[in-house]
Amino acid sequence: MSSYSPIGPVVGIVGAGQLARMSQPPAIALGIELRVLANNPEESAARVIVDTRVGDYRDLGDLREFAKGCDVITFDHEHVPTEHIRALSENGYVVHPGADALVHAQDKAVMRERLTQIGAPCPAWSRVPAAADAERFAAEHGWPVVLKAVRGGYDGRGVWVCRTPEEVAEAFATGIELMAEAFVPFERELAVLVARSPHGQGVSYPVVETVQQDGICVEVIAPAPGLDQEQSAQAQRIALTIANQLGVTGLLAVELFQSETGLVVNELAMRPHNSGHWTIEGATTSQFEQHLRAVLDLPLGSPRMTAQHVVMANLLGGDDPDLFKRYEHVMAHDPGIKLHFYGKEVRPGRKIGHVTALGSNLDEVRARARHAAVYLMTGEYT
Repeated sequence: MSSYSPIGPVVGIVGAGQLARMSQPPAIALGIELRVLANNPEESAARVIVDTRVGDYRDLGDLREFAKGCDVITFDHEHVPTEHIRALSENGYVVHPGADALVHAQDKAVMRERLTQIGAPCPAWSRVPAAADAERFAAEHGWPVVLKAVRGGYDGRGVWVCRTPEEVAEAFATGIELMAEAFVPFERELAVLVARSPHGQGVSYPVVETVQQDGICVEVIAPAPGLDQEQSAQAQRIALTIANQLGVTGLLAVELFQSETGLVVNELAMRPHNSGHWTIEGATTSQFEQHLRAVLDLPLGSPRMTAQHVVMANLLGGDDPDLFKRYEHVMAHDPGIKLHFYGKEVRPGRKIGHVTALGSNLDEVRARARHAAVYLMTGEYT
């Protein structure tokens, strides 16, 4: 255990990934002390946060020991068992978001039940205990049918778009608990990030467009180009309503489909989110600072953009792990580009960092972000 003595309020983050890592700079500025619970000392946030404890987030004893001395506990991921989060609260620890809210980001069936109840726009869906149930659902709502892992799926994992009964059988062969959703013929994917404090203050960032490739977000464009003011306001209202109705404290990311018939809620996350990384340079208050403010019940910061257009491009690992040798070209080519690396071992397809570009011409900003990302990943020009 660390002998570190904190000076300011202590925010304990369960999980030591890049989200916890990127929370450190605003914590330093605000005089907030971060403590992280890492699986091992080589994790992303453990490399930069002094007060790192090593333990198992699935072990209630480790969580209780970690929580001692923290003013509030929050999360880098949604995988902590719901019953452990509830137990921490019952033991007198302040946990944001609490178990009753976070379960909606952990369990997709619970999420759909609650969102349907509060009137949020959702696709037709159903729990499907067996392949035959999924086939009956598809017969009623049409093929293809989307099967999702009820718990644990992310970055395209745990999602099957099935066009035949044979593909349904393959999904069920995994042995994972699944639910079915009607396929949404969407035009593009959007996301809106909101923050809510314990006493109910809420703010919304501009709606963004997210570009997916093989189920992984590769680009975020802020604000979403061509989105009319009415739909933008509707998306923000949907997200703020969900945050309020679910009792979320901290950040809530709402992923949406935009289709011919309107907006449809796809997924929820209750933490800083990949769709909000652009806010580090692109907003007055970054999502990471906003989350810290919210969980400590401090007044929330302005979500106003700092430029007309902001584009964030994710960096995915490739065959060559030496990204640092390509720094010089990217920095010299575009002194305005911002680089963020997560301190992770490079593996093909793994998110290892992101780049951000800002400016007044969207096409130019996208091209700059794309050039930097592609060159850093491959050493090739776009």
